[in-house]
Amino acid sequence: MGAPVSYDVVDGIGVISIDNPPVNALSHAVRSGILDGIRTAADDASAAVVIRCEGRTFIAGADITEFGKPPKDPWLPEVVDAIEALDKPVVAAIHGTALGGGFEVALGSHYRIALKSAKVGLPEVKLGLLPGAGGTQRTPRLAGVQAALDLMTSGAPIPASSAEAAGLVDRVVDDGLDAAALAYARELVDEGAACRRTSELPPSSADPSIFAEYKRQLERRAHGQLAPQKIVDCVEAASRLPFPEGSIVEREAFMACMASPQSAGLRHMFFAEREAAKINGLDKSTPLREVAKVGVIGAGTMGSGIAMNFANAGMQVYLLEVNDDALGRGLETIAKNYAGGVKRGKMSEEQALATRERITGTTDYADLADADLVVEAVFEDLGLKQDIFERLDEVCKPGAILATNTSYQDVNKIAAATSRPADVIGLHFFSPAHIMKLLEVVRGDATADDVLATCMKLAKAIRKIPVVSGVCYGFIGNRMLQHYGREANLCLIEGATPETIDTAMQQWGMAMGPMRVFDLAGLDVGYKARQGLPPEERGDPRAFVIPDALVEMGRLGQKTGAGLYTYDPDTRDYRFDAESLEVIETQAKELGIERREIDASEIVDRLIFSLINEGMRIVEEGIAQRPSDIDVVYVYGYGFPAWRGGPMFYADTVGLDEVYKRVCEFRDRFGEENWAPAPLLERLAGEGRSLAEWASDPSS
Repeated sequence: MGAPVSYDVVDGIGVISIDNPPVNALSHAVRSGILDGIRTAADDASAAVVIRCEGRTFIAGADITEFGKPPKDPWLPEVVDAIEALDKPVVAAIHGTALGGGFEVALGSHYRIALKSAKVGLPEVKLGLLPGAGGTQRTPRLAGVQAALDLMTSGAPIPASSAEAAGLVDRVVDDGLDAAALAYARELVDEGAACRRTSELPPSSADPSIFAEYKRQLERRAHGQLAPQKIVDCVEAASRLPFPEGSIVEREAFMACMASPQSAGLRHMFFAEREAAKINGLDKSTPLREVAKVGVIGAGTMGSGIAMNFANAGMQVYLLEVNDDALGRGLETIAKNYAGGVKRGKMSEEQALATRERITGTTDYADLADADLVVEAVFEDLGLKQDIFERLDEVCKPGAILATNTSYQDVNKIAAATSRPADVIGLHFFSPAHIMKLLEVVRGDATADDVLATCMKLAKAIRKIPVVSGVCYGFIGNRMLQHYGREANLCLIEGATPETIDTAMQQWGMAMGPMRVFDLAGLDVGYKARQGLPPEERGDPRAFVIPDALVEMGRLGQKTGAGLYTYDPDTRDYRFDAESLEVIETQAKELGIERREIDASEIVDRLIFSLINEGMRIVEEGIAQRPSDIDVVYVYGYGFPAWRGGPMFYADTVGLDEVYKRVCEFRDRFGEENWAPAPLLERLAGEGRSLAEWASDPSS
């Protein structure tokens, strides 16, 4: 393999070409090659330099294979400074995406030209970092403080046209980028254009109050996160300090972020998401089944959302309901969802109409006869699901994939209702299904390899993040959620209020407190599930008597305007009311529980360590392929803070010995039934090993 960077002179213009597929990442070899090219250009007869990339994109960021490893010279800041210091005009030619360090290379260039289709951005915040090669200092000098803060704290890329309007790109062309970049370089030479160095621009002027206000906004939007706040500090430095001094602030902030547990957690999630797509023991050459036509059974909230996923991906969808009224309600829900997308600017009227037209409503199973995939999305009744799969077995063509969206039920029992269990799989979408990214792909005992492989690839086509799960009650996410919910409800009856529980968990980093989640999902969902179980299988009564009492009063949650909280019908604002408190206190009194004050640290530890303890069992049983898969499930499906790395990564952060001690403390206080330490947790804590160490060699 040749060097990833080459240098040539074309008609008097030096051309540095980067060819490091697939995304021209800034590996050590690329950094060295760019620096060598700049040094060569400094001594030859070229009049200007163009930095360009082969393939589908400009430099799209750092080399992920170097994450966590000691940096090698040259560091990126040295490369960018060398580009800017060259005494010949340097033009960056941008196509595809120029992200992170790649965009910092472009910002170090004296001029920037981009294809209209290109995007630029500084997404380091998504890894708990900040631009560390001058990005926090150059961006505000070119685009102003507000635009720089928006770009770097969101991490979202912007189109070339927006970058041009902000002053981050100088020229945008429709096509022919290489020729246009060379022509631009010659034009600059002919005009005697200066080597425009952003570092020599004066600090960006700004009202000092903007920084305090922005920090307040970030505390609400990105509560507890270090990197966004550090970005504000760096941009503030750019507004009042010369470039060299501002760069020192940036370097110190970058190193603080790099060393933080938050960045470690976010970098862990970056790799965990990619690892989750891999299926242990499955041959990469496994053939895939074609999926072009999809059937969805059930047009409720979940089924409607599932149908939208496939229609959005360009597939033909048949949405089946038992009668025209139920079908009409489902199609109306879909229409409202697409109208909302148009209103928010996510799609045009024409796009929304074309996508909706891919969804055909039906009440006739015969319309599913030639479907490649059918997803059942009816309510959680095993008998009903088995009846549906028996019907699908009769109607669907050979080779059709039959999937159940069940959240809890036994996929093997559902598959047994057919003569083709190898074609049956679980596809557990999360609500709202057209928005939530997670998809649990549940592999039954008989599920064929090609069915599993097809569904994993299909998940990406519908923009989901798939995680393989084995069969058990609740799979990965909901099995663990039972324990999290149990402890939340036990804290409630023992003395906490919904507000104190939710505040504790949200301050810790959860996207939403558990009590609000229960109300949002509907308290009747758990109530109905419990009613279908014999009393001995319902668990600790203290953990469900309060929600059951509220349901029997008609307080089902947000959908009825009252549950654990009451809700404003127009604004959805919520508050804790006297009636809810009376229910809590009455149920505690009837069970002989003397309520006490429970502090935030106990609430957090009980809820989070209950997740970890059960996650340990799931890993040891092989329900999850790897601990990091559990982290993906909880970050993308349950609002666990990504910067904490998911529950299993967080366990290693705390230390398994400390987790084990706390679990044992809860066992001694609250009983063995709920707090028996998982065998794997006990073993690893005793051996002084981390879960990550065990995962690298589970046989040890």
